[in-house]
Amino acid sequence: MAAITDPLPSTIAAEVKALRTTLDVSIPPKRLDQNLLIGTWNLREFGGLTEKWKAAASDTPKRDLHALVCIAEILSRFDVVAVQEVTGKLKALRHMLKYLGPDWNFILTDVTRGAAGNDERLAFLFDTRRVSLSGLACELVLPRDALIKDGAGERQFVRTPYAVSFRSGSRTFILVTLHVIWGDNAAARAPELAAIAKWLANWASDMNAYDHNLICLGDFNIDRVGDPLYQAFTSTGLFTPPELNAVPRTIFYTPGKPETQKHYDQVAWFRDPASSVPVLAMSHVTAGTFDFVPHEMTGLGLTKQQLSFRISDHLPLWAEFLL
Repeated sequence: MAAITDPLPSTIAAEVKALRTTLDVSIPPKRLDQNLLIGTWNLREFGGLTEKWKAAASDTPKRDLHALVCIAEILSRFDVVAVQEVTGKLKALRHMLKYLGPDWNFILTDVTRGAAGNDERLAFLFDTRRVSLSGLACELVLPRDALIKDGAGERQFVRTPYAVSFRSGSRTFILVTLHVIWGDNAAARAPELAAIAKWLANWASDMNAYDHNLICLGDFNIDRVGDPLYQAFTSTGLFTPPELNAVPRTIFYTPGKPETQKHYDQVAWFRDPASSVPVLAMSHVTAGTFDFVPHEMTGLGLTKQQLSFRISDHLPLWAEFLL
């Protein structure tokens, strides 16, 4: 049985070398004690793994060691990255950490049970040379008098947002990651987005909060900037970097067809000094995405749908800050 720590097959090694060159010019480099690179990526059904360099037609899952190396190479460019759709099975995650090496660590939630929870976890992976845990890890639970009202009764978030505090240099910051329920239609997602925005604003405004460097990131299932879901999400002052407004979020985006452009994934924080919500103390430099489709597993003749089960249907997003 092949292992991810084995020498890469020659064709995969050549692909990884080319991928690293592309990543060098696509994502800012890590600069010691100067910058912080925060990412978010919904990795489709990230759980099981076929321990082969090339999964056969009869193998399940289709995600193999080749795909996992490609994923790890991208994740390694960030200091800390929020990952959505980690499943109850942790095989792929554990093997990927072997590839990333001993300087990488993770923290994650338990599985969300129930049909709507989809057997999912929320996770953070981080480079311990650049980032460390600073003490806080919690799930965001609404008090009874703030429960979401959606016409079908009162309920908590289906997949509870996950907040973890980190330290990099002299900066301490809290990252809140989430995967908003898809629901039967877009209107079904609006109450949850509005509740999250209100919760974050109240938490950031609390003088007893753990820290005021608060960044929210993940899969919000927002259709597009300016739509009712986006308005609900930004209703309490959350800011999304304009560099991300025009970039694709999914591998199924077709240039020239705006109807295929979805803004599911977001990175956001509070920045209005005139509001009562404390603003982010770290300076934002830039933000972007990385379209891996032209650079990964290209010689296998895969359709985008097939590629989505090996890598993901989502593209990673990232934001760079000064320390």
